[in-house]
Amino acid sequence: MTDRSLSKPSCEQILDTFPEPFVVIDQGYRIVAANSAYCRHYEIPEDEVVGRRCHEISHHSALPCSRNGEHCPLEEVMRTGSEVGVLHVHYHETHTEQVQLHAVPIPGPEGRIDYVGEYIHPIAPMSSVDGGSLLIGRSRAMLHLVSLLQRVAPTETTVLLLGESGVGKERVAAYIHHYSQRGDGPFVVVDCATLGDPLIENELFGHEKGAFTGADARKKGLFETADGGTLFVDEIGDLPLPLQSKLLRVLETGTVRRVGGTDYLKVRVRVIAASNRDIAAMVEEGLFRRDLYYRLTPFPVRVPALREHKDDIPALAEHFLARTPEGERQLPLSPDVIEALLNHEYPGNVRELRNVIERAVVLAASGMIQPWHIAFSGPAASDTDPQPPWGGTAQSTSRRSPDETKVLAALERCAGNRREAAQALGVSERTLYRYVERLRGTGHLPAAGTRADSDAEHAERG
Repeated sequence: MTDRSLSKPSCEQILDTFPEPFVVIDQGYRIVAANSAYCRHYEIPEDEVVGRRCHEISHHSALPCSRNGEHCPLEEVMRTGSEVGVLHVHYHETHTEQVQLHAVPIPGPEGRIDYVGEYIHPIAPMSSVDGGSLLIGRSRAMLHLVSLLQRVAPTETTVLLLGESGVGKERVAAYIHHYSQRGDGPFVVVDCATLGDPLIENELFGHEKGAFTGADARKKGLFETADGGTLFVDEIGDLPLPLQSKLLRVLETGTVRRVGGTDYLKVRVRVIAASNRDIAAMVEEGLFRRDLYYRLTPFPVRVPALREHKDDIPALAEHFLARTPEGERQLPLSPDVIEALLNHEYPGNVRELRNVIERAVVLAASGMIQPWHIAFSGPAASDTDPQPPWGGTAQSTSRRSPDETKVLAALERCAGNRREAAQALGVSERTLYRYVERLRGTGHLPAAGTRADSDAEHAERG
């Protein structure tokens, strides 16, 4: 029997067994090794990747993440010697992508951290749900939120979403469902705040035929409807105490019993609950069961108020605008409109912003949205709201047109040039054309045929 030397696989061969992008980086951000998946994903030839700096490839930037105001996992691993998991944004030539990045320390012979290995898990873009992406925004607060959601989504853990009214807790719940193992199953919503005590029990658990007057047939409850998927229980703080104990039993046993029934039915449902109330304080006041509270809070997630991530307001506003009829012609919003949107604290959060955009579209009619179309309601709408150029308040814009004197004066200053007059008044040419037609009808302007009328007709056709 002769000895045979066994050849060992190279480092590159070992790295290529990883199905997802993996890269090894030194302290100077230089790539010392990368697998084929990394090169394919970032479209760089394998013989050109070693020696390049990681931020040049994944961020198309000459500066490291930390120099651009972002969290740099490599620096944290080098500093702490511990593994780091973080949601990151990488930039391609034509688009951006979110990735779940897991960085691990690679110690050298003397135990010092000489290198960092990074696993990169690209997060697939959201499919269209209700006409658009579930979560909009790339602020630090939103990236932190999405990082938490990406960690908990693939698990079976019960999640409690906490946050003010209007922050988008249902959208967050739908995001968790989409990225869970149950993403192909049903996503069912029940709002405890909109149902009375008897209706909530009937909605959640269903009933048997003859269970009560009018129960002419068996009815499935929402737990059964959500079997194999996710049940989102909104405003769980409004759930009556007797039903809290029944919900706890479902969470503990995975079984439900219909109203009027005797048999327990097995259901495979993940529960995500939400509330805008202080559930912990309700527990201390005896208004919420302590055992249910602990069963709901293995992974509580706080959804930030809109005032905590104002950087996302332009993207959110344009998202809502794109969903309105003919809203895409309003894009992009002007800097003055964005400034008006940013100068508000939004006590109603994202829901209020959506209403503001829908109202602005109505006020603008067929013209472009202007700062004075951004009308806020309620006590937060103060005298700091944008003013239309012809006087009055943003709230009154929908009830009156520019003063006739203002329109005529602008036309006179601009020698009848409608385009210049519209710019002076801060309205679109089409809007000015309608005002001119109204003035002509009252005899304040001559009949059609002048150069100004040709400009107006051109604007109307355009």
